[in-house]
Amino acid sequence: MCCCALRLAHASARSSSRSRPDLVRVIAGAYGGRRLRAPSGRATRPTADRVREAVFSMLGSVTGMRVLDLFAGSGALGIEALSRGAREAVFVDSDRRAIDAVAANLAELGIEAAVHRRDALAFIGALGEELRFDLVFVDPPYDSALRLAPELSRRLPALLAPDALIVSESDKRSPLELTLPLLTERVYGDTRIGLHGGG
Repeated sequence: MCCCALRLAHASARSSSRSRPDLVRVIAGAYGGRRLRAPSGRATRPTADRVREAVFSMLGSVTGMRVLDLFAGSGALGIEALSRGAREAVFVDSDRRAIDAVAANLAELGIEAAVHRRDALAFIGALGEELRFDLVFVDPPYDSALRLAPELSRRLPALLAPDALIVSESDKRSPLELTLPLLTERVYGDTRIGLHGGG
């Protein structure tokens, strides 16, 4: 796989321990109740526990799925999927603080996964045809949703396995309008969740 991938089995969490970040928790599954570090100083906030719980209620079983967590932040969505039985997750974020947080969370849970510090669109464009995902989480910074929606809509289908699903998260006042089949959407406070098919 391309770019600066980090294979994390027993990686050190030192890089995220310099400041005290916000904490979120894994909701259910093998790591249920475990706390996760969130990157400090990010423009986007970690997906709230209640919103994450609602997302996975919408999805149903994720057992055996290959998952891509774009704009990963703390990695909470991808880690939640792994906790609930997903077979693999790949984490992508361009922010060094986010990558450090994901690395720390995976290390503390003893999870091995691929983590990439890279722009999401560049990452998608560089993937080979051999890697396809069953579930993709798309949670860009809220102020980037309008700008990113057209290119994400164009590029995401090339990553998808048959019957794949895409979960988008955005501000309801500035939603991420993907031009992919919208199966359902929900609003929780100011957060809009869209569940899309692959087209």
